Amino acid sequence: MDVTGGCFCGNVRFEASVDPEAVVVCHCNQCQRLSGSPYRISVLVSGEDVEILSGVLREYWKMAENGNKRAQAFCETCGGPVLSHGEGEAAGDWALRWGLIDQRGDLPPKRQIWCEEAASFVNDLAAIPGEARE
Repeated sequence: MDVTGGCFCGNVRFEASVDPEAVVVCHCNQCQRLSGSPYRISVLVSGEDVEILSGVLREYWKMAENGNKRAQAFCETCGGPVLSHGEGEAAGDWALRWGLIDQRGDLPPKRQIWCEEAASFVNDLAAIPGEARE
């Protein structure tokens, strides 16, 4: 599936070819901290299938909980997270941030990982009263 997307300020824009089956919810502590949310949704993709059309990405390298070193790439202007990737043989293993994809409504998650670190309320979200807008 061909998708487009961009960061919050619009400085970074990209297009990519993604597999709709490769949408993952990660509950790990690092994803919680990086997203400021109880989980982060990413689309796993080959770096060869992504083209950054505009903007500049800045990278921050961190050791992931699984022991692999990962670069977190952000828009240099708004700081919005765009993607992450590995190093060495894993340098082409990218994870695009689902919330930046224009067609995200067509990309529901297909699996969850690091579920043992999930926030205790995650499975109860549907029971919490909601409003259309505030």
